[in-house]
Amino acid sequence: MLNGGPSQQEPHKAPVPFTRLDYADPALLEELLATVRGVAERGAFTLGEPVEGFEKEFAAYCETEFAVGVSSGTEALTLALRALEIGPGDEVIVPSNSFIATAEAVSAVGATPRLVDVDPDSHLITAEIVERNLTGSVRCIIPVHLFGATVEMDPIVELAREAGAHVVEDACQAHGALYRGRRVGSLGAIGCFSFYPTKNLGAWGDAGAAVTSDAKLAERIRLLRAHGENPRYHHRLIGGTARIDALQAAVLRRKLTRLDAWNEERRRLGRLLRGSLQDAAAQANGRGAVPTGLPFDGADHVYHLFVVRCEHRDELREHLAGREVASAVHYPEPIHLTEAYAPLGLGAGSLPECERLAGRICSLPLFPGMTDTELERVSEAVLAFMQDPSAPHVDQADGRSNDNFQRVTFGHHAGSDGAVAPSPARGHEKGRG
Repeated sequence: MLNGGPSQQEPHKAPVPFTRLDYADPALLEELLATVRGVAERGAFTLGEPVEGFEKEFAAYCETEFAVGVSSGTEALTLALRALEIGPGDEVIVPSNSFIATAEAVSAVGATPRLVDVDPDSHLITAEIVERNLTGSVRCIIPVHLFGATVEMDPIVELAREAGAHVVEDACQAHGALYRGRRVGSLGAIGCFSFYPTKNLGAWGDAGAAVTSDAKLAERIRLLRAHGENPRYHHRLIGGTARIDALQAAVLRRKLTRLDAWNEERRRLGRLLRGSLQDAAAQANGRGAVPTGLPFDGADHVYHLFVVRCEHRDELREHLAGREVASAVHYPEPIHLTEAYAPLGLGAGSLPECERLAGRICSLPLFPGMTDTELERVSEAVLAFMQDPSAPHVDQADGRSNDNFQRVTFGHHAGSDGAVAPSPARGHEKGRG
């Protein structure tokens, strides 16, 4: 039970998946299929009313004046930096504990990511870390609201103001989260979102948005996403093709009305799971699965991911797989140790907290529509591992060996991408990868 010790798994229980997508809700699926059909019947696939309507509603939701729909969260970050005229010779502070897209956007505009360490408990960037890394070349700071938790923003915004640097929020995993009563994404010059299907607000493919209350920045991002064109065939600057599809905007517009309820469900599940694990983790003699800490008292968390730290992470994951409870790793390698960013010269030991986290973090199942029984199974499986050093790695129901514990690297998308995950939950392999 969530407030008690572990119990043995009963036979014939369905696997606990890492997430569930829209097809698991028949009523929602039918509504979205009708929405897609409506777009198809009008034949309006590029920009137009579905995009304009979503942009207006998402801007209002984020408490900003403008939202610009783009093709992905990565493009949102890239176009935000271009709109701010960040480029060659500039440095941008980026936490190394993030998906690589945060740094890729910096590289895409010709600037240099200044990769920094994170707080060991919250896994997030802090003002103290930013202050230690400010140089005369830093023209932008990208705080990442990782996993759905909110960075302590006010001190960072103040540091940036004093240094003459911009703040671009990577809110790709934090749709609807609140920072001291304000929506994330509204706190810096520009906020960037990904709508990859597994996000708290997910499209039916790749999509993203940039939000801002600066009319000039919004107009510049609109131009950059569509060949710098306005009006038709009049190209005011060099842009590209980074528009959000009308189909995706129409889907997102429907789902946006449900986002607050979904987030509240995530918060409830997150509080229950956190409460069930915290005390046991403190007494687990090195086998504890410690939930990620909140960055400040009263901080919001919309639990895009529920992440724990465990010294024996791989053993924990094998144990979970044996009980047919899915898990994942976000992320198995900090950005500075990837082959792509080896030229920066930040070798092993340079950002120790990020490196320690990469070897210890484990993401547990948590999603809207998750039953209390499924949540209990997750809790009980983790508690069993913490309380019993000889916890078996075979299915207790039928004695099968764990043939499904394997590493799968999922496709890249801004935010919760590139995860390493097992697939014990058959039929749900497209987890929050």
